[in-house]
Amino acid sequence: MAMVYCTACGKQMHNSATACPACGAVQGVRPGAVVPYSATDKRILPAFLLCFFLGIFGAHRFFLGKIGTGVAQLLTVGGLGLWTLADLIILVTGNFKDAEGNRITQWT
Repeated sequence: MAMVYCTACGKQMHNSATACPACGAVQGVRPGAVVPYSATDKRILPAFLLCFFLGIFGAHRFFLGKIGTGVAQLLTVGGLGLWTLADLIILVTGNFKDAEGNRITQWT
């Protein structure tokens, strides 16, 4: 657990914090700081097409590794279509996440 000192108030804080929890000062990127980056090999286009054509069966959720919610969509016929519609919108806006919590940002 790497601890550093706030550049504004001098209080101790975790190295990955972007702002000081004590004073709220925004911290710059420190040398050697671990910047969280989540990458996924999944793409939006195949997930979107699966959702568009087979969304009521939860095919896009199975593709993204979300087996539990895929089964739930399968049993509820895509939440009577509403859940599928919401997933389509979330996919198009680029805010959908895979099973590991990584945001899917690339189309192809």
